[in-house]
Amino acid sequence: MQNAAISIQNVSKTYATGLTALKAVNLDISPGEIFALLGPNGAGKTTLISIICGTVTKSSGTVSVAGHDNEGDFRAARSLIGLVPQELHLSIFESVWDTCAFSRMLFGKPRDDAYLEKVLRQLSLWDKRDSRIMALSGGMKRRVLIAKALAHEPRILFLDEPTAGVDVELRQDMWRIVRELRESGVTIILTTHYIEEAEDLADRVGVISKGELILVEEKKALMRKMGQKQLTLELTTPLAKLPKALAALGLTLAKEGRELVYAYDMQKPQHTIAEVLQAVTDAKVKFGDLHTEQSSLEDIFMGLVKQ
Repeated sequence: MQNAAISIQNVSKTYATGLTALKAVNLDISPGEIFALLGPNGAGKTTLISIICGTVTKSSGTVSVAGHDNEGDFRAARSLIGLVPQELHLSIFESVWDTCAFSRMLFGKPRDDAYLEKVLRQLSLWDKRDSRIMALSGGMKRRVLIAKALAHEPRILFLDEPTAGVDVELRQDMWRIVRELRESGVTIILTTHYIEEAEDLADRVGVISKGELILVEEKKALMRKMGQKQLTLELTTPLAKLPKALAALGLTLAKEGRELVYAYDMQKPQHTIAEVLQAVTDAKVKFGDLHTEQSSLEDIFMGLVKQ
């Protein structure tokens, strides 16, 4: 893809132990999009991020960041990237301000106190700017990691399991900041175990399993394509056997005959809800309540990984 924020071509990684962590991964990420990388533990998410950021050497393939090869032109590529890692790697004796100012200086950016103040205020860290890292709570340390990653004004931000083990308030703050960053043109790649976060935030979703990128799809298209809807009727009198006419429509009995269930593909439903309800009425089956459910991104993800 021309002008891709990140372009990954045939990237593989085999460790000296013989473990293959990534197998021929191909992926292009557009400027300004939020891309969610989902996968179970050990699937290769962190390895892929580490390769792009240049902290792990790939075995084969190429990675370019805004047109810069991440090995041949490492400094230019890395200067565009901010990384919020899973682990809390911070110097505990430094103050919050000094940690962020030092990170900015490392990337050769001129001093800009106004910008750092803005970042710290965004992350509710301004009042803690003179506190030593060792004096902060776990949630505050996580905020500092994000501030540190943003200190050099990166155009691409990696969030590797950023809300693992953090409180609800911080999680909400983080997603507000993610949206603000995206509005300012920052490309965001996030890995998460909280699939509802990907469902809420991402433009596109990639699913990685056993080192292979098994699917990349626009989130809305994925939910349309692979999502299922289910209509459940709660019966006033349990049924011992399903009437033939209802079985022919694809209905099934559940909860020991107390529920009738109709699952249908949203792309091409065979029968409308009205037709199903009419058939139930014609079969003289009485129901007290009905409700519909739609599969979530988590259901789709679990199904894909099982396959």
